[in-house]
Amino acid sequence: TIPLMVTQIQRCSRLYTAEYRLHKIITHDDTKKLEGSFMSKKFSIDLPLGRRKIALPMDATVKAYIDFGDFSEKNLHRKGNHIEVILPDPKVVITSTKVDHEGARQYIALTRSRFTDEELSSYEQQGRAQIVKAIPQLGIVETARTSAASILIPMLEQMGYPRENIQITFRKDFTLGDILQR
Repeated sequence: TIPLMVTQIQRCSRLYTAEYRLHKIITHDDTKKLEGSFMSKKFSIDLPLGRRKIALPMDATVKAYIDFGDFSEKNLHRKGNHIEVILPDPKVVITSTKVDHEGARQYIALTRSRFTDEELSSYEQQGRAQIVKAIPQLGIVETARTSAASILIPMLEQMGYPRENIQITFRKDFTLGDILQR
């Protein structure tokens, strides 16, 4: 019955269907410059001992899941022996990020100060933002959809529906604005 099927699917609560582990190296390079003007000509000269660089390795875990909290009978359409399941939209979250401070590499010229904690924190935030921007190119949403279907189809087959009569659909395509960060 449809109520039994809804109960079975709701039992999944949050169905995590994809997980990607990403490794990113955040780099920053800055140079002290001598800038000014001489005889109405502007100039900018890189100081020879004014350079500093940093490379911060960052690991991130990105997961995609389908939340069945609001799943109901309106998500199921049955016509005889054919069933269509309209799944909630997959959600993507960054579940963790970790900067490998021991693996960080810095080059600091003699005349420059070390990177401050505030600067390091800013670079970490920039790295997270770059990971969020890269999520649509990863294909994790499509992987989540495929995985959800491969989990639900056998469950529906056990309920007596032939594989060729099962249709799993989603409501929309995703944009960067649909991706969440935690």
